[in-house]
Amino acid sequence: MSKLKLAVTSNDHRKGAVDAPCCLVEYGDYQCRSCGAAQLMLRDLQMHFGERLAIVFRNFPLSQLHLQAEPAAETAEFAAVHGKFWKMHDLLFDHQEHLGDELFHDLSERLGLSDPELQIALDHRSFIERIEADLAGGIRSGVQGTPAFFINGVRFDGANDYDSMVKAIEQTLLHISPLT
Repeated sequence: MSKLKLAVTSNDHRKGAVDAPCCLVEYGDYQCRSCGAAQLMLRDLQMHFGERLAIVFRNFPLSQLHLQAEPAAETAEFAAVHGKFWKMHDLLFDHQEHLGDELFHDLSERLGLSDPELQIALDHRSFIERIEADLAGGIRSGVQGTPAFFINGVRFDGANDYDSMVKAIEQTLLHISPLT
């Protein structure tokens, strides 16, 4: 059973309550089809569990397989600086089949972000340190592919489907909630 080696902090991209009793960490790649397919499930899980679940996304671009994964991650990190990480994250996955410079610039403009600033950030690889830190944390935690999920710091090795995830999260909540 693998454990998360890099604790969740305020620097992480978190959706949901900071004090949620359950935290689901995803190591993902914007060009990975399985990661794209998992996004709807994650949205459904967030709706199902509400305030009891926080979701964290960490970059794990498989750059040797997916040439656009790293620039997509850089585009998401650029948006994060402007408070629009999750909007960009969702758009990148929604348009996963068209990843590339044209899409990155289109999405940046759609979110009201400066296109020239995005180009400078991509040219200078301004967010590569952040991405490499996520990647290193994933490797230290035993991540070998994407998507990889951790529930309250413990690697989820079940099927990446809604019912399996609901059961695992419910089990986690059951073990941390006082019996009444």
